[in-house]
Amino acid sequence: MILINCSHCRTPLQLPPGATSVRCAICRAVTVVADPRGFPPPPPPPRYSPGYSNPFPSPTQSYYPGHHYPSPEPPMYPAGRSPKRAVICGISYKNTTHELQGCINDAKCMKYLLINRFKFPDSSILVLTDEETDIYKRPTKQNIRMALHWLVQGVQAGDSLVFHFSGHGLQQKNLTGDEIDGFDETLCPLDFETAGMIVDDEINATIVRPLPYGAKLHAIVDSCHSGTMLDLPFLCRMDRNGSYRWEDHRPPSGVYKGTNGGEVISFSGCDDNQTAADTQAMSKVTTTGAMTFSFIKAIESGQATTYGNMLNSMRSTIRNTDVNSGSDIVTSLITMLLSGGSLSGRLKQEPQLTAHSTFDVYSKPFSL
Repeated sequence: MILINCSHCRTPLQLPPGATSVRCAICRAVTVVADPRGFPPPPPPPRYSPGYSNPFPSPTQSYYPGHHYPSPEPPMYPAGRSPKRAVICGISYKNTTHELQGCINDAKCMKYLLINRFKFPDSSILVLTDEETDIYKRPTKQNIRMALHWLVQGVQAGDSLVFHFSGHGLQQKNLTGDEIDGFDETLCPLDFETAGMIVDDEINATIVRPLPYGAKLHAIVDSCHSGTMLDLPFLCRMDRNGSYRWEDHRPPSGVYKGTNGGEVISFSGCDDNQTAADTQAMSKVTTTGAMTFSFIKAIESGQATTYGNMLNSMRSTIRNTDVNSGSDIVTSLITMLLSGGSLSGRLKQEPQLTAHSTFDVYSKPFSL
């Protein structure tokens, strides 16, 4: 299978054998190519070390011309295989000034939850962490991009997809006029200092816009500045009493940020102007992301009956956690600076919910 870039949005596209054109599932542009028989053959696979296994749960591989990293084929559903797939990223940035302690714990807990509570097949969950020795399972910018493409390739009605990210998030100035607050939200891959960040526009184009009718995607983004990380059109603005209203976040530029008929709902660790905590105060035994912990706790405690109840439970868990319990004033000050809390001992972050369209959050059942 030959891979070419879309002539309009540059998304990698798979050219079927013998075809002379292909339509992009993201921007819908048609890319016309020369006779594919004139293409040079793909390079031979790199020499992998003993024990190497393809990180993408897919039966076959192909390669970008001139490069030596794998590109996933569209997932094939053999008889009896559940159409559930997930990408989980946990990044600790070990041995850097940006090191986090709880993100790999978050990734492991999320995988356990998906397998044991929601019956996701282990073989259909792609986990990227920086403790991996397999270079294709490390959460670099390129590997995360490829994982997101794999997540939506071949998606069809009835599929349930999950994207979970635990790591750093930042903001950068928006130059295209499609952000109400003037800033893009970004995810920080392991190599963000050299390769750059992954911008919300790209995340939306990759996993939101291609989603067809009947398919659904849930994102759980545990990072700072993550409120609108998927660039979805609507944000559920909820107060502490549980009352809510939908804010319209459709871009002033008129750029479409919705789906191709599918359903996308995102839970994020905090608002766009807030930071998210990495703390031991939640579990009492190990460090976790406050948002990931509260998300899992809501499900395990039976509070995740509807999306509204889910969001209320997560906020309540975080709001009622005392991060300074048993600490002296110096330790409390350090904890406040590192966790985004305050000297009062309470975390300030407020998880957010965004969606492709508005709905009644207290009547719609939560389901992955």
